[in-house]
Amino acid sequence: MDYRPIFFIVGILLAMLGVAMLIPAVVDAAARGPDWLVFLASAFPTLFVGGAFVLMNRSRFRFLGVRQAFVLTTMSWIVIAAFGALPFVFSDLDLTYTDAFFEAMSGITTTGSTVVTGLDSATPGILLWRALLQWLGGIGIVVMAIAVLPMLRVGGMQLFHMESSDRSGKTMPRAAQISTTIAAIYFLLTAVCFAAYWVAGMPPFDAVAHSMTTIATGGFSTSDASLGRFPAPAIHWIAVCFMILGSLPFLLYFEAVRGRVAALWRDTQVRWFCGIAVLGFVAMFCWRWREGAGPFHDTLRECAFNVTSIVTGTGYSTADYTTWGTFAVSAFFLFMFVGGCAGSTSCSIKVFRFQILFAVLRAQLLRLWQPHGVFIPSYNRKPLDDSVIGAVMVFFFLFVSTFAALALILAAIGLDFVTSVSGAATAIANVGPALGDVIGPAGTFATLPDSAKWALSAGMLLGRLELLTVLVLFTPGFWRA
Repeated sequence: MDYRPIFFIVGILLAMLGVAMLIPAVVDAAARGPDWLVFLASAFPTLFVGGAFVLMNRSRFRFLGVRQAFVLTTMSWIVIAAFGALPFVFSDLDLTYTDAFFEAMSGITTTGSTVVTGLDSATPGILLWRALLQWLGGIGIVVMAIAVLPMLRVGGMQLFHMESSDRSGKTMPRAAQISTTIAAIYFLLTAVCFAAYWVAGMPPFDAVAHSMTTIATGGFSTSDASLGRFPAPAIHWIAVCFMILGSLPFLLYFEAVRGRVAALWRDTQVRWFCGIAVLGFVAMFCWRWREGAGPFHDTLRECAFNVTSIVTGTGYSTADYTTWGTFAVSAFFLFMFVGGCAGSTSCSIKVFRFQILFAVLRAQLLRLWQPHGVFIPSYNRKPLDDSVIGAVMVFFFLFVSTFAALALILAAIGLDFVTSVSGAATAIANVGPALGDVIGPAGTFATLPDSAKWALSAGMLLGRLELLTVLVLFTPGFWRA
């Protein structure tokens, strides 16, 4: 394997990360904060290593091979998290490198789990850096889902391979042009979200930070109370709208920009996602109303916000939903595994895989009582290829196996049952808050042992990169090929 292209691209990404560190440095210096030197001290080694990788591995290559793409994808996320942790280490947050790496991995994977307390008194630079990490991670996962994962045929993502679609040769430009356009759409959605937050009464700095983490469905906030710090109902409803927008396929936004607005709603994945979100919200509202939760409008808003936050994997909270009763706790645990649409900033299993599983189940049931019939599973009114079905089945098996293994590891470390199970779920699903008093929406991951934080960091990486992208590197045959 030729590693030069891999190190070359990683070097470019590190250089970009180093430049991004200068943004919170400028903001902190303008606010007369003490952490601008922290970001300069972090940017220098990041730019140095990135530049060295670029200069030492310059070579002419037109494309990456499949094995190189697997290594590059995993290596990029690990290296960016490793260097993205430096500002947290050098700051006054008093974090160990383990805590800093956990925070950076949670940010770049848009998970939203945190070990930081006292956010309300943190410097602007640190708050902005947390938001930037999630914003960069959000656009990174969209580009990866469009350009890389379909090529690697991971978890059924080949279903969204642009070159194999009927429309690719007619209306779709090349992947690089699509990525550029989608990046522009991503930036535009962030800007609109910022404007909406600002108009609704959120201070400008908080609006900038929250617009980044809302579109990225990341969930990092500028306050320990998350969006509960901002009581204005309009802010919560704006967050609901943009969390949903961040969870829809960005390729369909591209179609809408090109004049095919109806494509967004014609996609069955979008309809399924909206249906699941609405069904979860209605069920939770009925439960809360039955329990006499409070005023109608407040209960409606709380249920809509928190259900949307967990279903999309954003991880914001306006209330401690673990106190809403056993049904609510069980429902929120299941919501963690839904996720948004493929090609979005969202996480977890994703809706299209549930659709494929349902289509296969339906075809199998029909064959049982009509043995001579021909029933072919379909997705978006097109028959499913056996390779896609097999990839989705393998993904489900690996998801459940990895979740169980991580839960057992956390239990072996000494965590209680609720913390172990919900912690494993929130890491693999990249949701953010878990359940219980320790790592629930009212707590943080700060008190967990270092070994648990490293295990959860690995879980976040596995979940964000669709499991197989990382696990294939541990097969001996991969390196012998």
